[in-house]
Amino acid sequence: MRVWATAFSLFVLVIAPVHGAAEDRFVSKLTLPTGATVVVAEGDFEARSIGSFSVRLYEAASAEDETTFFVSGLIHSRDGVVEDLTLADVDGDLHQEIVVIARSVGTGSYLSAYAFSAAGDKLIFRAEVEGLAPDADPVEALRARTKEQQ
Repeated sequence: MRVWATAFSLFVLVIAPVHGAAEDRFVSKLTLPTGATVVVAEGDFEARSIGSFSVRLYEAASAEDETTFFVSGLIHSRDGVVEDLTLADVDGDLHQEIVVIARSVGTGSYLSAYAFSAAGDKLIFRAEVEGLAPDADPVEALRARTKEQQ
């Protein structure tokens, strides 16, 4: 009985950190005005404070199939943890872009934001801003950046 209890305790200690780490990761989805679904997720098995995130686009489908038909995807680096996913028109073209917002870990808590657009069956990286003050409006900062680029 002691051997079994020791083996079980060891198993729990080994598997608990892997399971716990997965729960802390940012994963979110939203529906675009076209009906397509976007999923944003921090990279698996990476440090929470730095790494990557994926942006995946799926065809418009009914709720039970909203992530069945993959169309396109991009991977982008991040410095911090992904904090939010939203839609906003950052370039003034009256079409909403996918905006991913991250916050640095540690002193400063600086914000970063990344804008992507879905054009048909493609995802396109549009703009990024990094090192924003913790209370800055990342969408407004992206708007200013896209004006600079035009």
